[in-house]
Amino acid sequence: MNHLRHFRFFSAAASTGAMFLACAVFFACATTAAGSAMDLDVEQQPAPASTPSAQAPAPAAPSGTPAAPAGTPSDFQRRYEPPSGPGAGQTYFKTYEGEWVVQRNFYPPNGGPVSRATGECTQKMVQDGRFLQSDFTFHSADGKTTTGEGISGFDPQTGLFTTFWFDSRSTRVSIRQSREPFDGKQVVLYSVSIGGSHGQEHVSRTVSHLEDNGRKLIHQQFNADATGKERLLMELIMTKKGA
Repeated sequence: MNHLRHFRFFSAAASTGAMFLACAVFFACATTAAGSAMDLDVEQQPAPASTPSAQAPAPAAPSGTPAAPAGTPSDFQRRYEPPSGPGAGQTYFKTYEGEWVVQRNFYPPNGGPVSRATGECTQKMVQDGRFLQSDFTFHSADGKTTTGEGISGFDPQTGLFTTFWFDSRSTRVSIRQSREPFDGKQVVLYSVSIGGSHGQEHVSRTVSHLEDNGRKLIHQQFNADATGKERLLMELIMTKKGA
């Protein structure tokens, strides 16, 4: 009887243990399966879409014709200071080019003795043939040497000459201009005052012309007195070297 009781007790215990073991195995399998399913779900989820970043707009395609420039300094200068080329006056001045021997005669207004000086002159066209540059050197009887320079221009549109003269004797600039269009034979100029007469109350006139087939150049300056009568004040007699 006691043996039977013991057998039943051990049988019941064994059955209970078997049940516990079966439950543990089932729980372990379920847990493993759930973990595998979670891993599979994480691996199969698509990656989140990335947010597109701001991009600079694509450059426009170049047009077939480039845009014209707004303007250059040269264009503006041409508009307000139109260029001009040499004319008949420049052609005439070109015959002045070369080396010259100079004889200067000065006739005092009071009728005293004539003052004479010798010298040399070099004349050449400058600024692309638009102006005549004349460089003088004078030697007086008292041994003094003076220099002077003239710049002469001609405007083909008006037919008028304009000259500037400055020298080592004075700080003033002498300006002369023609009043009538060039006749092709001689240059006639009148003194012009800017801001004052500088002691020259009356207008003076100069006449320049060529002689001896261009081998001699004569400049004569006439001054008018109070009555308007002209008299010869100074002359340059220039002979071309080697002519």
